[in-house]
Amino acid sequence: MRDTGMANGGAGERAARFALWALYGFTALAVAGFATFGTHPALLARFPGAAGFYGVAFTFFSRAQILLAAAALALFLSVHAGRRWTGAFLLLYLVSLSSELMGTTVGLPFGPYSYTDALGPKWFGHVPLLIPLSWFFMAVPSYALAGILIPIGSRPWRRVLLASFVLLSWDLALDPAMSHATAYWVWGAPGPYYGMPLLNLFGWYATGLALMGALATVRADRWIARLPAGWLAGFYAANLLLPLGMIMARGFWPAALVTLAALGAAALLARAMAPRRPGLSMTEAAA
Repeated sequence: MRDTGMANGGAGERAARFALWALYGFTALAVAGFATFGTHPALLARFPGAAGFYGVAFTFFSRAQILLAAAALALFLSVHAGRRWTGAFLLLYLVSLSSELMGTTVGLPFGPYSYTDALGPKWFGHVPLLIPLSWFFMAVPSYALAGILIPIGSRPWRRVLLASFVLLSWDLALDPAMSHATAYWVWGAPGPYYGMPLLNLFGWYATGLALMGALATVRADRWIARLPAGWLAGFYAANLLLPLGMIMARGFWPAALVTLAALGAAALLARAMAPRRPGLSMTEAAA
């Protein structure tokens, strides 16, 4: 029985690694397609049916990327945390959905915006079902990476603040890619950052605080602390690759540099916020 369990665990590890590489491959294919046809629409006119195919691909790849990322993370969490993550998933889905519904109806905390139909069916006609899913699968690695940089044995608010900043860094590439280079959502009032109002940055950080605070409140550290950090870092990077690749293909170099600078600032922020005395390791604190 012990050997069987070890074999099953090994199979789960291999499946999680394969899922991560599949996510990288799918994302690279999506970026390559956008760089070829999305930035050179004249190419579509050269090939009969290419425009129709690209129109289908535009919606397919965006939805499939979210679903593939969510499936990869669900597999990884199931291997390393069993079913303990499901309660946090439901909580974060509801928190992020509430924030998005406020944003798409009253314009707070992000500013006025609306989703197009490219991301599929919507909650109450406003928020695509997939959007809260993406909040969850980026909140978990953001919280885990913050837990590595700032020991979980230290004060929880430090990790919450840092994890929210790591999550916000993703949006610095995501918004220019999804609302300026393309039109997955549309801003009601144009802003200075590739059409995005600066209020959106406040909304992202505030929502991040709510999500990370929820993870801390339900003691998600108990299972997040035991997750292999390398896989989670690779997963965060894979999801960053899509918007970062898109904005680089469109020549939005300032946005790419700002995104990378924000991640560098997160590391410096972690160093400044870390306690002077070494805290407990992640595994010890979660025991």
